[in-house]
Amino acid sequence: MNKVNESGVKLGGDSVSSAYSRYIGRKFTFIFLSILLLILLFLHSIAVGAANVSVMDVARVLLGDDLGNSNTIIWQIRLPRALTAIVAGIGLSVAGVSLQSILRNPLGSPYTLGISHAAAFGAAFSVIVLGSGTMRSTGADAVMLNNPYITTAVAFLFSMLTTFILLAIAKYKGASPEVMILTGVALSSLFTAGTMFLQYFADDVQLAAVVFWTFGDVGRADWGDLAIISAVVLPSLLYFYLNCWNYNAIDAGDETAKGLGVDVEKIRLWGMLAASLVTAFIVAFLGVIGFVGLVCPHISRRFVGDDQRFLLPASCLVGGLLLLASDTAARMMMAPHVLPVAILTAFMGAPLFLYLLVRGYRH
Repeated sequence: MNKVNESGVKLGGDSVSSAYSRYIGRKFTFIFLSILLLILLFLHSIAVGAANVSVMDVARVLLGDDLGNSNTIIWQIRLPRALTAIVAGIGLSVAGVSLQSILRNPLGSPYTLGISHAAAFGAAFSVIVLGSGTMRSTGADAVMLNNPYITTAVAFLFSMLTTFILLAIAKYKGASPEVMILTGVALSSLFTAGTMFLQYFADDVQLAAVVFWTFGDVGRADWGDLAIISAVVLPSLLYFYLNCWNYNAIDAGDETAKGLGVDVEKIRLWGMLAASLVTAFIVAFLGVIGFVGLVCPHISRRFVGDDQRFLLPASCLVGGLLLLASDTAARMMMAPHVLPVAILTAFMGAPLFLYLLVRGYRH
């Protein structure tokens, strides 16, 4: 049977098939180009820094050659930092795109739900009340936490506490998107007020420790931290992709999804738990890194559309690209001084998100 396109021209079956192939081909092309760009940026990120290393030397070191000091620089400093930026960008993006679908709200993100604010409060509580924030300066005048693991553990506990509160309220009220968003806003305000309360009674050293922790930075992670973050992000990514058809159904509306046999409440609760878990681990180890989970899904949506089969991997790639590019720029802008990557993501993310909103409303 012939079909009619938007211009009123009849299309045969072969024409429809070829048009659909081109439509899908554009999505795969974007994903392929994103993978290629990510690989190139990854090699460039490892090569540049206070001590420049050629891309060829980077490739040789990664393949097992011994180049003396270059091995130490690459394997102990730059490689774990670059991989952490990619994994964290993937985790924040997959959490953002899933929450935007689950909540059916374009402003849905882990930070909208107050998880990062809870982690910041946990870090402030650890530094000021538990005394884990004694500071020391190295020869390079870099301020470091003496006991970062206690601070990370307490930040993670408060992040998960927020998640369980959200899940409990959502279950009690039927897990509606409006309830989740409003609960997240309320919890954000609560934990922000708690952090300000603790900072008011802190001395100058403790206050500096709290501010230092809240600066999100992928450079503070080592190989062990990267392994833990990856062990949470990668299984969660697989879970979200296996449920992409359910999220497509939910995007069409709860009633439509239920008519297709989707258990909306169950999918929403488990998806929110997985997204919150990923965010909690990333924030607990790296600090607060904003806008990645909010902006990257919108960037990807402009190129691949709303189909979760393509939107999910595209958002992950864009998230890895954005965070890795931001971290590379943060290391180079004021070298040898290194800016926290969260500063750049905020500067880049806010105007970019406003631009996307304006363009979206024009359409």
